[in-house]
Amino acid sequence: MGLFDKIKKAFTGKKEEVKNYDKGLEKTRREFVSQLSNLSKRYKNIDDDYFEELEDILIMADIGVDTVVKFVDLLRKRVSSEKITDASVLKEIIIDELFVMYVDNGILDSKIHYSDEGPTVILFVGVNGVGKTTTIGKLAHQLKSDGKKVMLVAGDTFRAGAIEQLEEWGERVGVEVITSKSKDPSSVMYDGLEKAKAEDYDVVLIDTAGRLQNKDNLMRELEKVNRVIQKLIPDAPHETLLVIDATTGQNGISQAKSFKEITDITGVVLTKLDGTAKGGIVLAIKETVGLPVKYVGLGEGMDDLEKFDIEKYIYGLFKDL
Repeated sequence: MGLFDKIKKAFTGKKEEVKNYDKGLEKTRREFVSQLSNLSKRYKNIDDDYFEELEDILIMADIGVDTVVKFVDLLRKRVSSEKITDASVLKEIIIDELFVMYVDNGILDSKIHYSDEGPTVILFVGVNGVGKTTTIGKLAHQLKSDGKKVMLVAGDTFRAGAIEQLEEWGERVGVEVITSKSKDPSSVMYDGLEKAKAEDYDVVLIDTAGRLQNKDNLMRELEKVNRVIQKLIPDAPHETLLVIDATTGQNGISQAKSFKEITDITGVVLTKLDGTAKGGIVLAIKETVGLPVKYVGLGEGMDDLEKFDIEKYIYGLFKDL
């Protein structure tokens, strides 16, 4: 029994557990999986034409050219060494190998690391328009539902309306939002963390400005932010999450590369995964940038931010095969 067969078996009869992944990956599944299925039907024998079409399908799913070339080379070697001739058999191997490629024989660190003492500080970075503030609001709702005392800090003092948007989320979720009239984001973060320590908050979620036009300025700003945070909580931030809009495809990969050069990113939040037919970006981020996906946005509802689970993702993507 292949890896994918085991995953399918594990989730059979547990539709509620994978409901958001099932629904959120529908667009990608409809495009990507149907093409993969048709490819296996059209080719009785595996040849160069088969592999060329497979490359095109994988690239169109936004897995990334370099990753796809490496992946298809691996398949070619496996087909040759195992003398595989049946395209329908290879279809199942492709799914298993995509899973293996993501796991990469290691332990995936897709969990949020919470502090043993004092508040856990989670910093959110990313360009404007990717859904940073919405992600913070949804995560605040999730954490509050888990019984945690949550604070939001409006550290994006640059974008017009950013503070008001975070305040709206705070009111909606029922958590405190720390704001400041100062244009210096470090000032509001200092105030927020002082209060969080004094009043025993469990988690502090910090918004930041989404500028990437000038990397040097952004790097200096983030370095200052980290210094201010560490003055009050030496081992913080405990997580720095990069928020990427999945619908931007390879542009999102470029953003990940740029932010990784600027600051210490611990994981990625992929928003709007339900709005794209190119859900292969999950695999591309891990393979190209070496960052784990920690959360995925699979809809517009308050409960549609999901902790990333590679098995649920693979199931949601290929369950119709």
